[in-house]
Order: sequence, then structure tokens, then C-alpha cells
Amino acid sequence: MTKEFDLAALLAERGAERYELHARHLNHQLPRMLHTIGFDKVYERAEGAHFWDADGNDYLDMLAGFAVMGLGRHHPVVRKALHDVLDASLADLTRFDCPPLPGLLAEKLLSYSPHLDRVFFGNSGTEAVETALKFARYATGRQRILYCTHAFHGLTTGSLSVNGEDGFRKGFAPLLPDTAVPLGDLDALARELRKGDVAALIVEPVQGKGVHEAPPGYLLAAQELLRRHKALLIADEVQTGLGRTGRFYAYQHSDGVEPDLVCVAKALSGGYVPVGATLGKDWIFQKVYSSMDRVQVHSASFGSNAQAMAAGLAVLSVMENEEIVANAAAVGERLKSRLAELVDRYEMLADVRGRGLMIGIEFGRPRSLKLRSRWTMLQAARKGLFAQMVVVPLLQRHRILTQVSGDHLEVIKLIPPLIIDTADADRFVDAFTEVMEDAHNGGGLMWDFGKTLVKQAVADR
Repeated sequence: MTKEFDLAALLAERGAERYELHARHLNHQLPRMLHTIGFDKVYERAEGAHFWDADGNDYLDMLAGFAVMGLGRHHPVVRKALHDVLDASLADLTRFDCPPLPGLLAEKLLSYSPHLDRVFFGNSGTEAVETALKFARYATGRQRILYCTHAFHGLTTGSLSVNGEDGFRKGFAPLLPDTAVPLGDLDALARELRKGDVAALIVEPVQGKGVHEAPPGYLLAAQELLRRHKALLIADEVQTGLGRTGRFYAYQHSDGVEPDLVCVAKALSGGYVPVGATLGKDWIFQKVYSSMDRVQVHSASFGSNAQAMAAGLAVLSVMENEEIVANAAAVGERLKSRLAELVDRYEMLADVRGRGLMIGIEFGRPRSLKLRSRWTMLQAARKGLFAQMVVVPLLQRHRILTQVSGDHLEVIKLIPPLIIDTADADRFVDAFTEVMEDAHNGGGLMWDFGKTLVKQAVADR
């Protein structure tokens, strides 16, 4: 007799094998890495911006699933929307009808960027970027895409072609025709545009890697250059969009900037159902879908599914009703200003930057001889180890989850759920202050862990 599927029973029976199963059947380096840095925790449940382990200990999430959990975990409005759409037993994904939910979500999304006209729904941020790249190349009749150094736009082949990190690109060539230009360098942009073969520039208004914002006036000047040369501006708002920087879109911090294509994903999902969206001008969509013969020239099997559309509609409703964007701006400013006050106190703390609830904390070479010698030891083994030394005690001692903002970077990136409050922000600053105090006083446990990281870095060479 076939046993009825029981998810709760399966988790109760096999849940303790989570790290072993991953090591055996998935990416074997992930559990190894988590064990090395002491991140191999077992979280039992989550709500909002917090996790709890089996002992009932509370953890503050300053990572938000790489910015996916904009509303935190298990927001009741999003949960209800998903229950409702499942209970409705809709005839979903027939592919030969036009269901209402995609149109309603597209209409709502476009209301936040009224200069754009149409939306394509896929399943992820990298798919949103792939769509923008395809549409830009087809609409302009040109092949080459410009991107910014240190950019991250995804890891599928097209988006990898505009990835500014060599570590991700290595071994996957040949990629699409592309050229990197420094973020903020208008002369470099103009030089490439004069060659006449550029379809578009894709740019993150605030780069995720290192948390570097486009310089004031750059996006508007770049837009003018691109239009003069009949090329497009693509804004990658996969991480920065939906309120992350204190505006609905990060490009909206720059007056007059109206990208031709905008990519969103992550927070639009509500943390439940993967979704990506590419917003664009009507003439671009008209060119791509130029006839009935081309009706399926670009599509996605699970794109526009009812669960994803319901989640997206619920997310946007919550954002308006709970004033999520305003909260991100206000709490982000408090968090950033309190952290900035520490720069003059701790010589290893070099800079605090960002917008809203996307903040970069950068470390740099200390002045004092004792600390400088330890810093030099870490840098010789692998750049980025000091930032990792800060991230670990934040989790181990203070139960706060953060991340290093990219390989070989001495930067911690804070991208918490947009619902965090001032108490959460103050909890982080107080914990971070204790960690920095320990580091500057030569705290044994922290520097002992640094030695472990050095040994691991050397072994991996």
C-alpha cells in the first residue's frame, strides 16, 4: 500500500540530516564553508526579521535571503494571498488564455514607473536581466552590451556576460559581446558608444558588490549619452528595487532618469514564489513581439503563474499600506548615521556608505603597529578575511546574520528586511560596536579565528 505523503513527518524523520544530505547530493562546498566559519546553524522557525533555533534563541536577520525577504519571513498578508489563490483552484498556465492576475500585477508595477509601458514576467533576477539583454539587442539591432566594473547581474550565460567579477566568469567563455566601463566614468562610456555597435548599458544604481552608488549626475548624463547614440539604458533593480534604498526604485534618487528597461525580482516574491519582471517601453516590446508569428519568441514556462502573481500583488499592497519605503528610508538613515559615528573611533573602520537599508561597512589598514601586523597577515593570506572575522562573532556571540559583500572585499553589506525597526537597528550597532572594540583591543577569540581562516585560505590555494 502506498504511504500518503506527510511533509511534517518527513522533516521530523530526516531533518537532522540536512547538512549531510547537502554534502552528498548538492553543492558539497557549501556545508564545508558553513562549517569552517561556524555558520552551520539549525534554525527551527522564522518570522519577520528574526529566526529562532531549537533552544529558542532569537537571531536578527540582516541579510534577508540576499534581499529576497523584503517584508521579512511569513508576512500574514502574503501568506493569506497564497492560501487564497491555491483555494481558488484557478485554471493556471493553460498558455491559451489571458488570466487576470498577470495583467493586474503589471498594471500595479508600472504605476511606480509611469514612463514604462509593458512587463515581461519570468522567474528570477537573472531571467529578468536575460530578458532585458535580449530585448535591447533585438530592438536596437546591435550586439554589444556595456556593463560596469564590479557589477553583478546574475550567473546564467547572458547575465554572466555582464558580470564584473572575473571569479564568476572564469572557465565559462565564450560569452556575449560585452565591454566593462568604470561606474561613473562618462568618458569611457562615450568612447565605447562612438563605435556605433552598443545596444545598451546595464547598471545597478547602487552596486551590490561593495555597495558603491553611481556618482551624482552619472545616471542622467549616461542616459543622455546613450540616447544620443541610439542605445538603451537598463536599470538592474533586482536588489535595489521595491524600496530597498528608500525610494521604490534606486534610480529615482536621480531626477530625470527614465531607464528604457528595468529589471526587478527578489522582494517582489514575498519570499515565497520566485518571480522576476522586466519592465520596458512600448516600442521595445512592439519590436520584439512584432507579429503573431513571434508571439512566443520570448517566454518562460512558469512565468506569470498565479501563485507568483498573487504574491507580487500582496507584496505591493503591504508596501503601500504599511509604508515600507518610508520605513526603509528612516531606519536606514538611523542605522547608517550611528555606524558612521564609529569611523573615527576604530582605526580599522574605513567607511560607512549606502542608501536606505542597503549599507556597506568597509574596513581598512590600521595605523597602529600591532594591529597593522595582524592586518597584514590576513591580507597576505586572502583579502576579505578581516570582514569575515567580524561577520562570525556577530553571529556566534550576538546572533546577528550578516554577509561579506563579495569575494576579496573588506566590506560587510547590510540588506535586512525592510520592516526592521529602530530597536533592531540599535541591536546591530551595539553588537557591531562590541565586535570592533574586541578587534581593536586584540581580542583573542576573534584573532584566533582569523588564524583558522588563514590556514584554510592557504590550504585552498
